[in-house]
Amino acid sequence: MRRALLILVAAIAGIGVFTGGLAWLLTDPRPPAGASYGERLYYRSCVECHGRDGRGSWRAALFLLRPGNLASPRVAAESDRYLFDIIKHGGSPIGRPGMPAFGYHLKDDDITELVKYVRTLGKQ
Repeated sequence: MRRALLILVAAIAGIGVFTGGLAWLLTDPRPPAGASYGERLYYRSCVECHGRDGRGSWRAALFLLRPGNLASPRVAAESDRYLFDIIKHGGSPIGRPGMPAFGYHLKDDDITELVKYVRTLGKQ
Protein backbone atom coordinates (compact mmCIF):
# COMPACT_ATOMS: atom_id res chain seq x y z
CA MET A 1 0.00 0.00 0.00
CA ARG A 2 2.74 2.41 0.98
CA ARG A 3 4.80 1.57 -2.11
CA ALA A 4 1.80 2.09 -4.42
CA LEU A 5 1.15 5.51 -2.87
CA LEU A 6 4.79 6.48 -3.35
CA ILE A 7 4.67 5.42 -7.02
CA LEU A 8 1.44 7.40 -7.52
CA VAL A 9 2.96 10.54 -5.98
CA ALA A 10 6.11 10.17 -8.11
CA ALA A 11 4.00 9.73 -11.26
CA ILE A 12 1.91 12.81 -10.48
CA ALA A 13 5.06 14.84 -9.77
CA GLY A 14 6.63 13.63 -13.04
CA ILE A 15 3.55 14.60 -15.02
CA GLY A 16 3.54 18.01 -13.32
CA VAL A 17 7.19 18.65 -14.17
CA PHE A 18 6.63 17.53 -17.77
CA THR A 19 3.55 19.72 -18.32
CA GLY A 20 5.17 22.70 -16.58
CA GLY A 21 8.22 22.42 -18.83
CA LEU A 22 6.03 22.07 -21.91
CA ALA A 23 3.99 25.13 -20.91
CA TRP A 24 7.20 27.12 -20.43
CA LEU A 25 8.51 25.99 -23.80
CA LEU A 26 5.30 26.81 -25.67
CA THR A 27 4.70 30.23 -24.13
CA ASP A 28 3.83 32.75 -26.81
CA PRO A 29 6.60 35.25 -27.50
CA ARG A 30 5.76 38.82 -26.59
CA PRO A 31 6.64 41.90 -28.61
CA PRO A 32 9.46 44.06 -27.25
CA ALA A 33 8.66 47.13 -25.19
CA GLY A 34 7.84 50.12 -27.38
CA ALA A 35 6.85 47.96 -30.36
CA SER A 36 4.94 49.62 -33.19
CA TYR A 37 1.33 48.73 -33.88
CA GLY A 38 2.35 46.66 -36.91
CA GLU A 39 4.92 44.75 -34.84
CA ARG A 40 2.33 44.00 -32.16
CA LEU A 41 -0.02 42.69 -34.88
CA TYR A 42 2.80 40.53 -36.24
CA TYR A 43 3.46 39.03 -32.81
CA ARG A 44 -0.26 38.41 -32.32
CA SER A 45 -0.98 36.78 -35.67
CA CYS A 46 2.22 35.74 -37.48
CA VAL A 47 5.07 34.95 -35.11
CA GLU A 48 4.00 31.39 -34.32
CA CYS A 49 4.63 30.26 -37.90
CA HIS A 50 7.01 32.87 -39.34
CA GLY A 51 9.11 33.36 -36.20
CA ARG A 52 10.39 36.55 -34.62
CA ASP A 53 12.73 37.37 -37.48
CA GLY A 54 10.41 36.23 -40.29
CA ARG A 55 12.57 33.26 -41.28
CA GLY A 56 10.34 30.54 -39.84
CA SER A 57 9.61 29.07 -36.45
CA TRP A 58 10.46 25.77 -34.82
CA ARG A 59 6.79 25.54 -33.85
CA ALA A 60 5.79 25.36 -37.50
CA ALA A 61 8.45 22.70 -38.07
CA LEU A 62 6.83 20.56 -35.35
CA PHE A 63 3.74 20.37 -37.55
CA LEU A 64 5.80 19.88 -40.73
CA LEU A 65 4.91 23.36 -42.01
CA ARG A 66 7.34 25.46 -44.01
CA PRO A 67 6.15 29.06 -43.85
CA GLY A 68 7.62 31.55 -46.29
CA ASN A 69 10.78 33.41 -45.35
CA LEU A 70 9.52 36.97 -44.93
CA ALA A 71 13.07 38.34 -44.74
CA SER A 72 14.05 37.00 -48.17
CA PRO A 73 14.71 39.22 -51.20
CA ARG A 74 11.90 37.40 -53.02
CA VAL A 75 9.33 38.73 -50.55
CA ALA A 76 10.92 42.18 -50.69
CA ALA A 77 10.38 42.17 -54.46
CA GLU A 78 6.63 41.51 -54.11
CA SER A 79 4.21 44.42 -54.24
CA ASP A 80 2.40 45.71 -51.17
CA ARG A 81 -0.88 44.72 -52.83
CA TYR A 82 0.30 41.09 -53.18
CA LEU A 83 1.27 40.92 -49.50
CA PHE A 84 -2.00 42.58 -48.51
CA ASP A 85 -4.03 40.09 -50.55
CA ILE A 86 -2.21 37.01 -49.28
CA ILE A 87 -2.69 38.14 -45.66
CA LYS A 88 -6.35 39.01 -46.21
CA HIS A 89 -7.43 36.08 -48.40
CA GLY A 90 -4.84 33.46 -47.51
CA GLY A 91 -2.66 31.46 -49.83
CA SER A 92 -5.23 29.06 -51.27
CA PRO A 93 -6.43 31.37 -54.08
CA ILE A 94 -2.86 31.60 -55.43
CA GLY A 95 -1.74 28.02 -54.80
CA ARG A 96 -0.15 28.43 -51.37
CA PRO A 97 -2.62 26.56 -49.17
CA GLY A 98 -0.61 26.72 -45.94
CA MET A 99 -1.17 30.44 -45.37
CA PRO A 100 -4.49 31.07 -43.57
CA ALA A 101 -6.71 34.04 -44.35
CA PHE A 102 -6.81 36.83 -41.78
CA GLY A 103 -9.46 39.00 -43.49
CA TYR A 104 -12.05 37.98 -40.92
CA HIS A 105 -9.79 38.81 -37.98
CA LEU A 106 -8.05 41.98 -39.14
CA LYS A 107 -9.37 45.20 -40.63
CA ASP A 108 -7.85 46.49 -43.86
CA ASP A 109 -5.99 49.23 -41.95
CA ASP A 110 -4.49 46.58 -39.66
CA ILE A 111 -3.33 44.52 -42.64
CA THR A 112 -1.73 47.63 -44.14
CA GLU A 113 0.21 48.19 -40.90
CA LEU A 114 1.22 44.53 -40.91
CA VAL A 115 2.54 44.82 -44.48
CA LYS A 116 4.60 47.85 -43.42
CA TYR A 117 6.14 45.82 -40.60
CA VAL A 118 6.82 42.78 -42.84
CA ARG A 119 8.77 45.14 -45.11
CA THR A 120 11.14 45.90 -42.21
CA LEU A 121 11.99 42.21 -41.62
CA GLY A 122 14.26 41.99 -44.64
CA LYS A 123 16.23 45.04 -43.48
CA GLN A 124 17.09 43.73 -40.00
